Amino acid sequence: MRLNEVVFNDAKPVEGYGPGFFRIGGTVVQGPVITGAMGTQAWAGFEDAAPLLALAGKIDILFLGMGAEIAHVPADLRRQLEEAGLGLEVMSSPAASRTYNVLLSEGRRVALAMIPI
Repeated sequence: MRLNEVVFNDAKPVEGYGPGFFRIGGTVVQGPVITGAMGTQAWAGFEDAAPLLALAGKIDILFLGMGAEIAHVPADLRRQLEEAGLGLEVMSSPAASRTYNVLLSEGRRVALAMIPI
């Protein structure tokens, strides 16, 4: 079996999460977060569409972690993201973290916005 080291290029993987926080690339971030090749930043949540819309044309897919359980994206936010041409995958934050890491390791153009569990 051949083993290859995983390289994440400019983006940092999600290394862990817990109640109210995420550990991304060795740094603990409290509260909602956005991460990808553009870096990691705090996010104000579903009412804050601007940083997500800024990803249009820069990524192929945005993973949206809804917290501990999958839930519906607020209709206005979904509409704005679709109008901007962003591919959107909605899942629980743990599942979104794992999926993001896998696609990131494959060199895909992805970003992740998450609400903590």
